[in-house]
Amino acid sequence: MKKSTDDGVVIIKKYANRRLYNTETSSYITLEHLAAMTREGRDFKVIDAKTEDDITHNVLTQIIMEEESRGQTMLPVNFLRQLIAMYGDSMQAMVPDYLEASMAGFRRNQAQFKSAVEGAFAHSPFAEIAKRNMEMFEAATSAFKPRADAKSKDEEIAELKAQLAELQAKIDKLA
Repeated sequence: MKKSTDDGVVIIKKYANRRLYNTETSSYITLEHLAAMTREGRDFKVIDAKTEDDITHNVLTQIIMEEESRGQTMLPVNFLRQLIAMYGDSMQAMVPDYLEASMAGFRRNQAQFKSAVEGAFAHSPFAEIAKRNMEMFEAATSAFKPRADAKSKDEEIAELKAQLAELQAKIDKLA
């Protein structure tokens, strides 16, 4: 049984009973495990255990549907309508490359924004406030970043509340 491809891609087998089997860890996993692997930057390929067909696209789409149904909506209704309307359109073949380039551009812009904000306030009295604002910005955009550390939502909320209280105290001092 092959655990991963030559380029380090983990092979996940999906059985008829809808169970997912991670050949690297020799254990059954859930869609949540695959979502976590994606956030960590782990590359995987899901194959149908019976037909050996690559069904990675379908499984990733299923993960997005589950995330959206849990209230983690990131895809606006109008965007979804426009996307659906593109199926069968003459431009359909260009959409995947365009979306990949757009997401890559978003990530680059996010990194540039962070760098610019840090540089702009490096030697001013507002440097600490800018640093805290940047931390809150990073927390808000963490959905777009692969995450290796998995803090609980309660820990993250407590951390954000503490940061917000520190910012308010500093603003009160300045005023």
